[in-house]
Amino acid sequence: MSDMHLHLEEHMKSTDMLSDIVIGMSDGLTVPFALAAGLSGAVGEHVNLVWIAGVAEIAAGSIAMGLGGYLAGKTEQDHYKSELKREYWELTHKREVEIQEVRDVFLGWGLTPTVAEEATQEIIKDEKRWVDFMMKFELGLEEPDPKRAHRSAFNIGISYIVGGLIPLTPYFFVSNSLEGLKISALITLVCLYVFGFFKSKMTGINPWWGGAKVMFIGAIAAATAFAVAKLIQA
Repeated sequence: MSDMHLHLEEHMKSTDMLSDIVIGMSDGLTVPFALAAGLSGAVGEHVNLVWIAGVAEIAAGSIAMGLGGYLAGKTEQDHYKSELKREYWELTHKREVEIQEVRDVFLGWGLTPTVAEEATQEIIKDEKRWVDFMMKFELGLEEPDPKRAHRSAFNIGISYIVGGLIPLTPYFFVSNSLEGLKISALITLVCLYVFGFFKSKMTGINPWWGGAKVMFIGAIAAATAFAVAKLIQA
């Protein structure tokens, strides 16, 4: 039983980490790429302005995304604690209603009334076990990892930085922003396709189409930013 719980916990942590990385990398690859493309259309040979603005955006974006992940994790914890407190209150003030809800769960599973009653009486002997049962099987809530918010903030923030540096790196090695954009576009679009491919594979979507879709979205975002910059400049 302990091994099963440990396996489930590690599986959930792994899934959460992958989800955080997908969120961070997705925005990290797309937003700085579009920003750099837009600036490339506006600043011409002043390539230093592109990477300065890009680094500033990556710093701000990673903090904002990380904070978003932290707040989402804290909200999940606060929601669970609130529902847990309410369940304990209901056990004291609406005991018969709560007992019937336990019966209803077992009956909903297809147990006979006799077996459901025996199971119900066994569950309600221990209040903690009773509340845990109601949280999981009535409300569908699993107790969140107390460290989840901090982990999520870190994972998303770092993933955003890693993703953001990919389209920005070529600008450090060229003297013309348009030249940097060509290299950046080639590298970033390939990375977007690979990222979309594996993300789609994990979620059961056609990976070839998933990769193409993510790459297309990134290309459209960058092309739009570049075109708008050129129109404003004209």
